Amino acid sequence: MKVIVVVGTRPEVIKMAPVISALRVASIDTLVCASGQHREMLTQTLDVFSIRPDIALDAMRPRQTLNSLAARLLADFDAVLGTHEPDWVLVQGDTTTAFCAGLAAFHRGIRVGHVEAGLRTGDLTSPFPEEANRCLLARIVARHFAPTGAALQSLLGEGIPATAITVTGNTVVDAVDMAQGIMAAAPTSPVLADVIQSAATRPLVLVTCHRRENFGTVLAGICHLLKRLATNYPDFYWVFPTHLNPNVREPVTHILGNVANLSVIDPVDYLSSLALIERAALVVSDSGGIQEEAPSFGVPVVVMRSLTERREGVQAGFATLAGQSPDRIEAAITGWLDHPERKEQLRNRPNPYGDGKAAARIVATLSGNTVQAFHG
Repeated sequence: MKVIVVVGTRPEVIKMAPVISALRVASIDTLVCASGQHREMLTQTLDVFSIRPDIALDAMRPRQTLNSLAARLLADFDAVLGTHEPDWVLVQGDTTTAFCAGLAAFHRGIRVGHVEAGLRTGDLTSPFPEEANRCLLARIVARHFAPTGAALQSLLGEGIPATAITVTGNTVVDAVDMAQGIMAAAPTSPVLADVIQSAATRPLVLVTCHRRENFGTVLAGICHLLKRLATNYPDFYWVFPTHLNPNVREPVTHILGNVANLSVIDPVDYLSSLALIERAALVVSDSGGIQEEAPSFGVPVVVMRSLTERREGVQAGFATLAGQSPDRIEAAITGWLDHPERKEQLRNRPNPYGDGKAAARIVATLSGNTVQAFHG
């Protein structure tokens, strides 16, 4: 059996790294194809997990449209599949890379496995284009690797047969386990060292924001709110690693660049990101991956989105879905900061997204073996 694993963005590398490792441990012929959709952050994260792509494409162009990216990816993936003729193509999540690789494989009659299948908000415009990508993928893949029972139910509700679905847990939990072993031997990055020194003994609030639906006036409102909260909570140290996209970087730097107890820093590498989450009293974010990672450290998350495809964290008490209104976000943040006992109650709760065995379940399924489903 030959498998091509496709990655294009940092989250895809993080969530596919355990799968790549498990495939190779099982002596399955495995090729890693990197699309280069997010080249700089992709390379950085590949290095963390010591993954060297067997096939490296060059998809990234300055200020490209989604359509031009998709057209280039379809052509490039078609050539790769024609050359290597795999039995399976594994894609992850909801990126343009994942959708185009899946579609190119489907056109060639190659089976597609979708890691992290079944996440839904129910609104094709939120998040955009991710919700559409994963819904479209669901119609063409041969094997759906659903992370949770909720994802399973979404797929069943769309008419996907139960025989085509394996509930695996989310591979991000496997990745956190792998990364913690790497972190123990890795030197502290200069950026992280500066944050630790600046925070001293103060509790940390980690902020991230990069979703398209938060660009413009929404992000400006969030930034003005954070400026006010940092002033009102001087005993906390606030850290905002800022996405390279100018739609994020420019307003964040302009509004928050001179707040005494708030640092706007460059994007951090994966290990530093986990270290910041582990140290944080609270995470405020619109990221999907952080919603899944934070429970492994017992850290709560305020989700700055109107909808989330990751309801499990909300239901388990790890996350507050705050929406995009500054007033609601403020109420959610202060609700955690003013009541630290709420965080203490999370200390021994298991991560609702996985148990660290997702990659093993995926490989076992591909090998035709019986799998004990994850029940989170």
